[in-house]
Amino acid sequence: MSEPNSKSVLPEFQAFLSSHKLVPEKNIPFYAYWASRFLAFCNERAGTDFSTAATEFRQSLMTDQRIADWQINQAEEAVRLYVVNFKGDINPKFGGVESAGMEEFNAGRLIDETKRFIRVKHYSYSTERTYIDWINRFFQYLKEIKGVRVGRPESEDIKNYLTHLAVKKRVSSSTQNQAFNALLFLFRDVLKADVGDLSKTVRAKRGQKLPVVLSIEEVKAILKHLSGTGLLIAQILYGAGLRLMELARLRVKDIDFDMNVITVRSGKGDKDRSTVLPASVKDNLRAHIEKVKALHEKDLAAGYGEVYLPDALDRKYRNAGRQIGWQYVFPSAKLSVDPRSGKVRRHHISDKAIQTAFANAVKKAGIVKHATVHTLRHTFATHLLMSGVNIREIQDLLGHKSVETTMIYTHVLRDMQNVPQSPLDALYNNRE
Repeated sequence: MSEPNSKSVLPEFQAFLSSHKLVPEKNIPFYAYWASRFLAFCNERAGTDFSTAATEFRQSLMTDQRIADWQINQAEEAVRLYVVNFKGDINPKFGGVESAGMEEFNAGRLIDETKRFIRVKHYSYSTERTYIDWINRFFQYLKEIKGVRVGRPESEDIKNYLTHLAVKKRVSSSTQNQAFNALLFLFRDVLKADVGDLSKTVRAKRGQKLPVVLSIEEVKAILKHLSGTGLLIAQILYGAGLRLMELARLRVKDIDFDMNVITVRSGKGDKDRSTVLPASVKDNLRAHIEKVKALHEKDLAAGYGEVYLPDALDRKYRNAGRQIGWQYVFPSAKLSVDPRSGKVRRHHISDKAIQTAFANAVKKAGIVKHATVHTLRHTFATHLLMSGVNIREIQDLLGHKSVETTMIYTHVLRDMQNVPQSPLDALYNNRE
């Protein structure tokens, strides 16, 4: 298929795709081409609902032997982006008939559309699960308040629900913000609706919280109660300052033994960064990766061995998913079915498995502080400050967007070093 004229085919739709960065820039004219073909197809089918029209359009493409499977998938995605995301219709009718709107609101269908758009934006599966969970809770709340027949949600519903979470449920500020982000995505990206002014919403308050930090002796005590892969994971978390899921998603190619660098791909805020590879773990990590290679060879021999690739790289680099460089450094012990593609793959180690092993070690070490896996990251930053490392360098290692975020560790360090003497101690120290 020759490239269509980028200026003449649905120019507003092309501008929408470009401004929202939904597809690669070079592919935008093709998406506009497929959308325009679909609209022409629908003009001959007045009153046809979207699901039927989309199915018939796909079938018409499949009968054309000149169109490849990947082009059919691209056409289907282009149609969905145009109708649902660009036009903002959840249940549209074609051929001059207005959208059915939300009088007969179908929450299940909207959930499906939300999932689809989350995947178009290449959000992680954990983010997808979190957003869908909050949207389901939101609809359940609307049913309880408005009855079984729920119409199209409005911005006032968001205000009421967030207030309900803060006042009735007494959730933390972070939990309320999580719900807010999910609903904001639903309204802005899926429903294409303005959420309005949320300034009068009751927000859960959060006071200044200092992170829990372990002493060097406490870190040693915890590591003594870990062994094997669990010990190696804890050492890297503490020695490199990684977040839990950053470690779980590490690929073999992200470890540079020669440069003593660990590269974190698509960390918080979808940013890449590099951090230090502790020299003390290099030998054990090399030995561990040799075991990963052996496991990967076993999977390949059994007909598996393809790992998940982010941002649709599996379509760009078709054999990359089977290469050792893309395998997870800490793979799961078992093969599992990918919930999105349905393929049998070996995913990374479960975050719960890491948390459980660390919690057991903390308990065995007799540490009463509320220490979690993330505490190792706080401890990494604080101990670097104690050793005289510049705050800006620590900011880069942690991947903080603002140095103000990193400054919290200066308060921890100050409190640790400038604890005033108790009056009782002063009394006894001054005794003759």
